[in-house]
Amino acid sequence: MNELLLTALSQYGIKEITGSSHNPTILKYFSEIGHEWVKDDETAWCSAFINWCTLKAGYERSGKLNARSWLDLGTTLDIPTLGCVVVMWRTTKDSMYGHVGLYIGEDKDYVYVLGGNQGNEVNISKFPKYRVLGYRNLNKV
Repeated sequence: MNELLLTALSQYGIKEITGSSHNPTILKYFSEIGHEWVKDDETAWCSAFINWCTLKAGYERSGKLNARSWLDLGTTLDIPTLGCVVVMWRTTKDSMYGHVGLYIGEDKDYVYVLGGNQGNEVNISKFPKYRVLGYRNLNKV
């Protein structure tokens, strides 16, 4: 199993704190990737989480907080591999909104993704395959 996937798995179960308090671990993701201006765990953090994981594991990273920024890195994969980056659309296919995580597996209708801000926590969740915009294999740095 690659370092990126192991790094993400080490954070499994980290979740937002409801109310006026904020999870310091989620704030650390933002701070350590250069977005220390974020002071709450309600700011969309799926891309911050993957950026933090890639930073710690020594892979290239987008440095951006928008999920679709990951479509510009690495190489395109027609067939996903364990731990590759999965980028999906949110709201509509043409909107600026998206979600990013790491590929775990799939079945006929769903892709299983390890990511942050999935139900406000780091976990493995399923997403409809039709929402996948691309799979990316990242380079080590």
